[in-house]
Amino acid sequence: MMAEISAKKKLHIPSIAIWVVVLAVLGLAAFGLVRVNTARPEPGQRAPDFTMQFYEGYTWNGQSSASLADMRGNIVVLNFWASWCAPCRVEADLLEQSWRKYADQGVVFVGIAYSDVEPKALAYLREFNITYPNAPDLRTRIAEMYDITGVPETFFIDRNGVIYEFHFGPIDAARLTTVIERMLAEG
Repeated sequence: MMAEISAKKKLHIPSIAIWVVVLAVLGLAAFGLVRVNTARPEPGQRAPDFTMQFYEGYTWNGQSSASLADMRGNIVVLNFWASWCAPCRVEADLLEQSWRKYADQGVVFVGIAYSDVEPKALAYLREFNITYPNAPDLRTRIAEMYDITGVPETFFIDRNGVIYEFHFGPIDAARLTTVIERMLAEG
């Protein structure tokens, strides 16, 4: 009987230790998620500036690199995507068609390929005939500045470099057009 109780205690102590470790890890993860989610720049805040080196064959104003600050004076539709992202495929053609529609009205579309290898990202851009400027974010430096939690995510940035609106997930035509038209009307 004593041997049986002693064996149960020996089994019980490692179980408690495992649960303590698991709960500690979950607690740290939850703390990290809360910290991350509160860091996303919100509408009304200045959009974090960054410099991007566009993929070969992509330019903005004839330049192979640019910063977000260089684009001030334009409305910027900043879209985070990846070739491995199925929902990104849903919005790809819409983003290209909207770029073509609004390009001469001071609206710049910029694609940021989140953690994507160049050959696959370029194949994706060719597949959807995407012509607006796109740049890689292999080290996720830009994504971290915007605290993205997944792709696709789209930030609308006004002419003064301030975030106007944010959209999580694939954007539809009605939402995209409504936001751009509202921003154009507001000047």
